[in-house]
Amino acid sequence: MLRYPPVPVLLAFLTVVCAQDLYAQPSSDKKVVLIFDAQTGKKVSMEKIEKSDAEWKRQLTPEQYKVTRKKGTERAFTGAYHDLKAAGIYQCVCCGTDLFRSNEKYDSGTGWPSFWGPVAEENIHSEEDSSFFMTRTEVQCSRCGAHLGHVFEDGPSGWLGPAGTGRERRLDQAGPEPTGKRYCINSASLNFIPAQPDK
Repeated sequence: MLRYPPVPVLLAFLTVVCAQDLYAQPSSDKKVVLIFDAQTGKKVSMEKIEKSDAEWKRQLTPEQYKVTRKKGTERAFTGAYHDLKAAGIYQCVCCGTDLFRSNEKYDSGTGWPSFWGPVAEENIHSEEDSSFFMTRTEVQCSRCGAHLGHVFEDGPSGWLGPAGTGRERRLDQAGPEPTGKRYCINSASLNFIPAQPDK
């Protein structure tokens, strides 16, 4: 014969279980991503940005929307930054995440801004892109998923280029050696922040 626990014991157990559910902290549905901040030199946890198409359309110009949200490509040699040589940081036009430094920018001759490396690997996301009957590696902003461009394995791998090609080390370029990669990025996906002069 089965014996059930006395009613007061059963009620006490149910009261504890229900109270735990009642006072439990709600789980957060917000996604968090680790991003490197170029100004502070530190990695910080940031909330991943997710917006509707209507919200992105209100925030961006038609060209920025086409490139970043619909994976478009601007025409070569037409972007605002393809031949910019000023010192500064290139940020995501959608969310302001630091993506590339002018120190890693070089003239690839392709007509799009080209960089041999990002500010930090955490700030970009890469995935295979099989559109237009070819396989390439797409580059996206890690925080908001904006399409930035593509990365190829034909970038500079040393500072051996002849003067004037953009592949030689300039006096203002310090840091690691080039990676051999070419991040071919749409100007429409970027916002350039000029370096502040030393005071």
